[in-house]
Amino acid sequence: MSENRINTPIPYGRQTINEEDIQAVTRVLQSDYLTQGPVIPQFEKAFADYVGSKYAVAVSNGTAALHLCALALDVDSHSKIITTPITFAASANCIRYCGGEVVFADIDTETWLIDFDKVKAILNSSPKGTFSGIIPVDFAGRAVNLGSFRELADEYGLWIIEDACHAPGGYFTDKSGTIQKCGNGKFAELAIFSFHPVKHIAAGEGGMITTNDESLYQRLLKLRTHGITKNHNEFTNSPETAFDNSENSDIRGQGYPGWYMEMQDLGYNYRLTDFQAALGLSQLKRADKGLQRRKEIAKRYTDFFDGKSYIKGHSGLVEGHAYHLYVIEAENRKSLYDHLRKNEIFSQIHYIPLHLMPYYQQFGWKKGDFPNAESYYSSCISLPMYPALTDEQQDFVIDCIRRFYE
Repeated sequence: MSENRINTPIPYGRQTINEEDIQAVTRVLQSDYLTQGPVIPQFEKAFADYVGSKYAVAVSNGTAALHLCALALDVDSHSKIITTPITFAASANCIRYCGGEVVFADIDTETWLIDFDKVKAILNSSPKGTFSGIIPVDFAGRAVNLGSFRELADEYGLWIIEDACHAPGGYFTDKSGTIQKCGNGKFAELAIFSFHPVKHIAAGEGGMITTNDESLYQRLLKLRTHGITKNHNEFTNSPETAFDNSENSDIRGQGYPGWYMEMQDLGYNYRLTDFQAALGLSQLKRADKGLQRRKEIAKRYTDFFDGKSYIKGHSGLVEGHAYHLYVIEAENRKSLYDHLRKNEIFSQIHYIPLHLMPYYQQFGWKKGDFPNAESYYSSCISLPMYPALTDEQQDFVIDCIRRFYE
């Protein structure tokens, strides 16, 4: 194949917007509500149905989703939370926002997911009660086996936040042989998703929290809107406090007036807009089709990379994998990265280990602490993976890699 450009530059990920999406957004723009309108609960209900959870709360982005989860679970300066160093910074930062301490556990060299045995060893080395929770990450779209982590969490009295930003539609199979979809709420108290443009469902920005816990659900609804509630059943002040002393006493004793609301917690404005929800809802209708295309792309990559001596590892074909990313561990990674960019193939590196970031190094983390994560980082590179990637474009990517090595 020639080195000539194939269509346009090829990014590692991108959104796909069709006419249905445009019409869905346009209808909202022409409606009475741009935010806090009826499309939000529609999107939440549809997403909860998609992953199999009881409740879903739409928020402004995935980072906001993580922050609200930490707040809802009462993370504070006394909390110690375990997570993986191979993730986007927000997975750990949400704990720091609340003043908690982040403790990293190394990854499994085969799955690149947080290593169950490493987490267990950390817990075994400390008195029970030292840790509050675990944040496993479904990295690249591969689902963490939350069944095992749930048993461990129960043993030590921990909660679980599942970071499923990479894995809508992904799943693992539990001990009984039952398929468990990411974010279904059966193993983690809370799970979060992202609607960034490179994700499976693109809403420009946006996030979703799923749960089966009604009390957490109600708290999340309040926290995403300044800590304010308009639900009369939740009010703590008496109805009389809603009236000014100068008001006619005849209207007292009639309950709360229609305008009354209470700020009961220090919350945030983490709301999603209706036009973003409309885009997300439209995209959700094609989620399974997009996931199937991702699996087809993964198979074509796998067929090529299997058995190649210069590839130390790759995402492969894994049951339940959602393939947000297709990652290879390659020899001469930096030179390959530059070669692909020269050919307008914009691969990406996921991720620089968090414990090596200057912010986290101030807490004592250093190079050598997590050899598996550091070894993975030394050779990982994420290849183009998105439903609109054509076979011709993928062939061009593969051919560029083949010629670089062979």
